[in-house]
Amino acid sequence: MSRLATEFQRLYAAGPDGATRSLVLDVGRPSDWDLLATVWRGAQLDLGLPAPGIAIAGENSYQLWFSLQRGCSADEAMRFFDGLRARYLSDVAAPRIRALTTAPVVPAQVQEDQWSAFVAPDLAPVFVEATWLDIPPGGEGQADLLKALKSISPPEWAAALAQLTPEPQDLAPSTGAPAVAQPAAPTFATATTFTDPRAFLMHVMNDATVPMALRIEAAKGLLSAPSRA
Repeated sequence: MSRLATEFQRLYAAGPDGATRSLVLDVGRPSDWDLLATVWRGAQLDLGLPAPGIAIAGENSYQLWFSLQRGCSADEAMRFFDGLRARYLSDVAAPRIRALTTAPVVPAQVQEDQWSAFVAPDLAPVFVEATWLDIPPGGEGQADLLKALKSISPPEWAAALAQLTPEPQDLAPSTGAPAVAQPAAPTFATATTFTDPRAFLMHVMNDATVPMALRIEAAKGLLSAPSRA
């Protein structure tokens, strides 16, 4: 079994009893990384969860991949997704949001010359105009991205569900909707110096003055570059 398959299995394979361990939030049509970045940061800062994986999924969408140490019921999965929608995506039209409890295959060819792939957080903004790669991503690089991810422990899962499913007294009296503070919008640092080829590619990718096509090519170069770990 390849490293990529091993890491994918570790994070997203169904539990021994077939229970769901992978929860994939897909938002796009059109793609908007700012929306998913708010959820990505909120899941960590507000809910205390490990960072979910990020995928460019084709179909003009991004995905967040949550992994559970133990499986959850279908009801718990829907409570989780509904809570994320209410808290972070309340202004997003329903057809733009998909909640998946069976992990799709990533990376995979989604259309001719279009491949889905896991990406690092600092690369995600570059793909907003084309949420795919035009070549298959390197398996070792994909495995390295998954290796850094952790599954949600049972205590973390229970605490997050409690936050996302408020008690009746926590509802706002004027609207009957959960009273929720909006998380701060994410920011991404811009590289200013570089001393090696990877640093140069990162610099190009993050430079807003560089044409988008060249920034995307720099991001592809980073995805295909061998890991230095």
